[in-house]
Amino acid sequence: MRLGIIGLPNSGKTTIFNALTRSNLPTGAATSGQFEVHTAVVPVPDTRVDRLKAMYNPKKTTYTQVTYVDIGGLDKGIGEGGLKGQFRNELAQLDGFLHVVRTFEDPNVPHPYDTNDAARDVEALDGEFLLSDLVMVESRLEKLDAEIKRKGRTMEKAQLDEIEMMKRLKEALEASTPLRDLGLSDDEMKPYRGYGFLTLKPALIVLNSNENTKDTGFTYEHQNSSVVALQGRIEAELAQLEPDDAAIFMEEYGITELSASKVIRLSYELMNIHSFFTVGEDEVRAWSVRIGATAPEAAGVIHSDLQKGFIRAEVFNYDDLITLGSEAALRTAGKFKLEGKEYVVKNGDIVHIRFNV
Repeated sequence: MRLGIIGLPNSGKTTIFNALTRSNLPTGAATSGQFEVHTAVVPVPDTRVDRLKAMYNPKKTTYTQVTYVDIGGLDKGIGEGGLKGQFRNELAQLDGFLHVVRTFEDPNVPHPYDTNDAARDVEALDGEFLLSDLVMVESRLEKLDAEIKRKGRTMEKAQLDEIEMMKRLKEALEASTPLRDLGLSDDEMKPYRGYGFLTLKPALIVLNSNENTKDTGFTYEHQNSSVVALQGRIEAELAQLEPDDAAIFMEEYGITELSASKVIRLSYELMNIHSFFTVGEDEVRAWSVRIGATAPEAAGVIHSDLQKGFIRAEVFNYDDLITLGSEAALRTAGKFKLEGKEYVVKNGDIVHIRFNV
């Protein structure tokens, strides 16, 4: 999972990046929209992995990972005529966005528009992304139209289908509708994933607040989107502390869940993915897979050979294991099952793949 942290200058993107990744990048007032990218790969907090580690005592423990990309330099107007070059390429490679929106007041860090207005700031970047997608769709339609004039009725069905899809996307974008609001299925968009449409990507709006921030009443009514409020500066300081010290700090400020866990949990929900596990003496490991994936597809996440040679999956669930206490007890209770190619992997499943290549 590769998530881009975006937002207007001085919104606190790097502060949120530090809070999520335990980094210590310098922060401060920005005076220009200079393109800059920082990347960090961090393990996904999961208490289930910790519990499985204690039960199996493996030689190695591996958590799933998330990559955060702090992208500086986005500003209103930067996408006039469509986002270009480095910006577009970097943004298109992301699985989703953490859109940081400033709601804190700080006279030492001026807002680029002088005042805080969450709805206005979100609209500023949303507008640039809508325009960028529209430019791409129109460009593609022009190329397809040229092919029609050259080939006439010999156009392949796939090309005709693409024309219809591009017209549908164009109509939505011209109406300022993010593509994620069209409810397009993965199968419908599979032929067009390479375009990296920005308004199709899930978006988590992160309201960067402080202890004095009032409720802004901001809402964001779009599909595959959600809103969360974080005290970025405090959470970044917490990320630098040892666990015991952080617990005391959290209690003092009334923080019940660290931002890293909260943001990752919400991101998983938005991107329609969950985790399953493999366990043993050698390794306890968490894996991420889309919700609705079959056992062979989950096997492919582990290794392509396991999917090609898939025979059966031995499956039991984490919750049942914790309740009953052992694999032997699971077998006795009938909770240890052999599943075939049609089995849909559930959140928390513990899986062993039988395969033959």
